[in-house]
Amino acid sequence: MATATSIKLDEELKGRVQSLAAVRRRSAHWIMREAIAQYVEREEKREAFRQDTLRAWEEYQATGLHATAEEVEDWLANWGTDNELSAPVCHK
Repeated sequence: MATATSIKLDEELKGRVQSLAAVRRRSAHWIMREAIAQYVEREEKREAFRQDTLRAWEEYQATGLHATAEEVEDWLANWGTDNELSAPVCHK
């Protein structure tokens, strides 16, 4: 069930939303709801990536296992070729 909420927009932004809504043949409500949904999804993905990065850093600090940038670059440079390399093995 959707619930109503309010948002204060300055006149310029409100006008921009209304103009875009008119061009897209949508309501200003739809434009704002879509913008918020896209923003939240993008930020959730960004936060998940940040958390993955922190976990990887913690794992590296605990184990010392890593692949060098050169090893990873060599591996990536061969993707999709006849001489595709296996992923580099992590080491200390």
